[in-house]
Amino acid sequence: MREVATAFAPASVGNVAVGFDVLGHSFQAIGDRVTARRTADRSVCISTIKGVSSDLPTEPERNTAGMAVLSMIRDLELDFGVELEIEKGIPLGSGLGGSAASAVAAVVAVNALLERPLDKLRLLKFAMRGEAVASGTVHVDNIAPSLYGGLVLTVGIDNPNVKQIPVPEGIRCVLVHPHMMLPTRQAREILKPAIALSDVIWQSANLAGFLTGCFTNDLQLIRESLEDVIIEPQRKVLIPGFQAVKDGAMGNGALGCSISGAGPTVFAWCEAPDADRIRAAMVAAFKAHGLDSDAWISTLEPIGAHVVE
Repeated sequence: MREVATAFAPASVGNVAVGFDVLGHSFQAIGDRVTARRTADRSVCISTIKGVSSDLPTEPERNTAGMAVLSMIRDLELDFGVELEIEKGIPLGSGLGGSAASAVAAVVAVNALLERPLDKLRLLKFAMRGEAVASGTVHVDNIAPSLYGGLVLTVGIDNPNVKQIPVPEGIRCVLVHPHMMLPTRQAREILKPAIALSDVIWQSANLAGFLTGCFTNDLQLIRESLEDVIIEPQRKVLIPGFQAVKDGAMGNGALGCSISGAGPTVFAWCEAPDADRIRAAMVAAFKAHGLDSDAWISTLEPIGAHVVE
């Protein structure tokens, strides 16, 4: 059996505009790495946190990776403990599933140390416990795509059903992260507890249309359906220049553009030939509102978290 393993978990775009808390997709360009090393006692020690975000709790109960692994040790009654080294590639408060990626990378790395590795569904449930430390609620729209890869629909919490959704060939995702932090808790607190029935119907139609477009390779249907009429109108006030960024993306051929997870990162789906032009327009729009940004382009291949060493 291994004594040490390192796993990479990709960033993720939660909600994908039309699937609040149930839909998400991985983003391979950036992610978190976690190294897990066996120790003699049945505890979790976080020895190192480095990368783009290092000011994070090292107490296991207050760290998403630590809590996820602690849950594994307790529930599986492992006869060893784990030392974790966390390398953050995802900025905090970015809306890119950074807390989820750390939890996912940690459980995948520890899984490689087990005599009988667990299936992805059991790993998902352990990662969910870690994610709850950061967000205050249990939701899987970042965890599932980071673990499974690609575009993922997850139905249910206690007994989640995870389904990978096909993405038409040639689609790219453009991500633009403005240099600001937007905590998930703040972005959730701004949401209204009740919404109009007409908006529920509209959003349901958009979700159904988007998924159907993915299954049938209908880009026009995706273009007409990839619009968030419930969450985006409430959260966009938290992101300076959001409307200009979205207009820049849509004006340059994007299939759709919205907030990634809780924000402030903004994502756009597009056809490959349009990706560079859309990225430039989104970056320029944030710059015009006083915000520098980082930007990436990625495919949406179904490649999830995996052991790299």
